Amino acid sequence: MTLFEAVGGEPTFRKLVDEFYVGVAADPLLRPMYPEEDLGPAAGRLTLFLMQYWGGPNTYSAQRGHPRLRMRHAPYRIGAAERDAWLLHMRRAVDRLDLPPEIATALWDYLERAAYFMVNSMEDPAAGPA
Repeated sequence: MTLFEAVGGEPTFRKLVDEFYVGVAADPLLRPMYPEEDLGPAAGRLTLFLMQYWGGPNTYSAQRGHPRLRMRHAPYRIGAAERDAWLLHMRRAVDRLDLPPEIATALWDYLERAAYFMVNSMEDPAAGPA
């Protein structure tokens, strides 16, 4: 059984992403990274990606090709602060799913690794010039 099946399939991933974007919508650091007025298209892409990654339908690749996550996020400055904000909202979303601990841990471990992988800037704008 895939994790996709174990969590209840598409409805669970939609709930995860919907909960995540509630936090993103109000986050002054992350919201500007989403140029679309409506967060719906970004939420749809993340939902399809996560479903495919965890053993669900391959709709994401059929529509968008290879995920190429780092390339797709390259236009955005992602440092420690952005990573931590993303993880904060995703942690809240995962916790709201009320999954069995072993499944929640597997999901969270992947999301945490992915967030660290996406960091593309070591600059700390709060530190000011060197």
